[in-house]
Amino acid sequence: MSRLQALTFDLDDTLWDNSGVMLRTEEGHYAWLLEALGAWRSTRREPPLALGQAEGMADYLQRRQRIAVEVPERRGDFTWLRLRALEAQLEAYGLPRSAAILWAAAAMNEFHRLRVQVTPHPEAAGLLAALGERYRLAAITNGNIHLGRQPLAAYFSVAIAAGEILAPKPDPKAFLTALSRLDVAPERAMHVGDSWHEDILPAQQLGMQAVWIAPEDVAPRALPAGVHRLAHIRQLPALLERVTETSHSIGGANH
Repeated sequence: MSRLQALTFDLDDTLWDNSGVMLRTEEGHYAWLLEALGAWRSTRREPPLALGQAEGMADYLQRRQRIAVEVPERRGDFTWLRLRALEAQLEAYGLPRSAAILWAAAAMNEFHRLRVQVTPHPEAAGLLAALGERYRLAAITNGNIHLGRQPLAAYFSVAIAAGEILAPKPDPKAFLTALSRLDVAPERAMHVGDSWHEDILPAQQLGMQAVWIAPEDVAPRALPAGVHRLAHIRQLPALLERVTETSHSIGGANH
């Protein structure tokens, strides 16, 4: 077993609980858009657009889904999909093209402001600080969170927004890009994430070790060699100690 040199991390539901965050962000940025746009049109003595929160959000979602089908290579770039859908919606409801582009961009700024309002697990910052003294650290996410503004950004020398490189997980390109930037071979890296299909399987298939963060109420799976299961990120340091001890034992036996 090769000595570990790097750790890569998923973010949502791995380093923080993402439940509720997306709902607040989804509803919040659209409500902001309708309110701000309505105020702007009022100052121009123009009537409000015929868009309400519920029906507007439903139409916005349908437009995103349609664009993802029409442009499949951008299906994982959620920021791009949202921008294009908002632009199209605002233009369809009467805004000039130039105004639709500006207001869609403003709404996405609000989206990103809300999206980074996550609360990392209490142990996360201290854990990453300690691990950063022993390993190279990277973040790999399918989420469209602003990587430079998320609360744990300072701990990662490499951060990959997989959708923005047109390779959402489980595409191996996201992992290989992170490993290349870390200058680490797959067999000397471990990926930590909560999704079996998007995190664990692609990492394991590349030859990385993998840690599946799965609460105890999640059904068990047979774990391939090099794959570990933990209920919470706080258990990671103890696992790494065991992995290190095993690596040393194997290395010693080969001399």
